[in-house]
Amino acid sequence: MFLFSAPDTQAVERFLDDREDDHFSYPEVGATADEPPPGYNVDHNRLLLGTGRDMFERAKQAVREWKMFDFPWIRLVSDETPIETGRTVAIIAEHLGFYSVNAARIVYTIDEPDRFGFAYGTLTEHAEIGEERFLIEFDAETGNVWYDLFAFSRPGSTLAWVGYPISRYFQKEFAVESKAAMLRAVTERVTAQNND
Repeated sequence: MFLFSAPDTQAVERFLDDREDDHFSYPEVGATADEPPPGYNVDHNRLLLGTGRDMFERAKQAVREWKMFDFPWIRLVSDETPIETGRTVAIIAEHLGFYSVNAARIVYTIDEPDRFGFAYGTLTEHAEIGEERFLIEFDAETGNVWYDLFAFSRPGSTLAWVGYPISRYFQKEFAVESKAAMLRAVTERVTAQNND
């Protein structure tokens, strides 16, 4: 859904209510857990957040709080949504003077000793078609903690096809901003702990 002004909270909540019985807009649901399907753009980004189990726990908490969406041109409704399979969120993006409201549903979750995260997939009311995985990994050998973004997508609406180069630009910018937001989130937690 494309708008010329920012939607208020009630409008977004109605939008989410209307998505309750919506279905995924692509057949390869869950493919970010394995191999991306052919016919999509594939994006894979990683960022070293720090080291140690404490950092791993901070990064996991940042994902639970959806901090990877904490930057100016994106708004997530709701950032209090639990990381559970089947939960649906709305992603409101501001770009070039208009807003898009997009629906995504959590496809699967990961909660293992050294890996934590989830993937969500696009519903029919989304400008793109595809899936994105948000993962925190702890490397037991090095102690390194990684934020890993993995996605496959293609344009899903006429406007997205027409504006394909711009759409790809914003996808790449999302990855850059998301990594920076996660780094801020875990760094702020360290600073807050040191000040206590």
